[in-house]
Amino acid sequence: MKPSFDTRHYFQYSGNMEQNRAAHAFATLGHPGRLAVFRLIMRFAPKGVRPTEIADALGLRQNTLSHHLADLTACGLVQVERQGRSLFYSAHLDTTEALIGYLALDVGRARPDLLAPLLSAHKDIPAMHDTKFNVLFICSGNSARSIFAEAILRDLGTDKFQAFSAGTRPNTALNPYALKVLTRNGHDIGNLRSKHISEFQQPGAVAMDFVFTVCDTAAAEECPPWPGQPITGHWGLPDPVKAVGTDAEKALVFAQTYAALRRRIAALVALPIDGLGRLSLQSRVDAISTDAVTTEKG
Repeated sequence: MKPSFDTRHYFQYSGNMEQNRAAHAFATLGHPGRLAVFRLIMRFAPKGVRPTEIADALGLRQNTLSHHLADLTACGLVQVERQGRSLFYSAHLDTTEALIGYLALDVGRARPDLLAPLLSAHKDIPAMHDTKFNVLFICSGNSARSIFAEAILRDLGTDKFQAFSAGTRPNTALNPYALKVLTRNGHDIGNLRSKHISEFQQPGAVAMDFVFTVCDTAAAEECPPWPGQPITGHWGLPDPVKAVGTDAEKALVFAQTYAALRRRIAALVALPIDGLGRLSLQSRVDAISTDAVTTEKG
């Protein structure tokens, strides 16, 4: 199900209609609960989120969340799609872009003192520095998925990237199954360690060019915006640590998770980053996630 209006021109009309539509969207976001829901959905963009996951992350009752989602869908900021028995709510990026543009260009009259800080943060990535691009992978525990990603990118992207990983949950340890998978695939695990995200949020910490969440829990965490406005992506995968069964069955789940991340990271390494602007690069990063999910389901 998608909004019935044409979002490409949603805020591009003159007169009261434009103001009414913009006012409807702003009023919808003016409620703290609806704003919290929309901010969480945006952290998963362009992918969708199940209502149960939103409710759990924000501590909302299902009936309260249903009202918020209905209001956000009605004003066009959110769209809903049914996949099997589940509903997935995702940000409607065209409408969101139009609303931000309306605020900046119409209400703000495109004043340079208002737009300059925004525009300076959206220069093409190649102009940022002439060293390797720093990439941070975030998960809840930093014990398997994000550790996989750090090790894979460290070996596949040696010429262009520096890889880091961290967890949002303190006091975690590297998972032995993950270490076995990495060793079997030829990765050096000697320098790997479990790290908390705060290590990368301190003054003087490494400035990131890319930040990826590789689990839904980490994506739902309330984190401040990263300095420098890095390209972000959500590459959520099921937690292999929760796998049940025999040791062989658990090992298979870890191996499958490793393979899924390796496909995505190989696609990232192959991107012609030096020839892409921020918009194109963000689009390509989003496509890696959605293409990989389609491949894995197929």
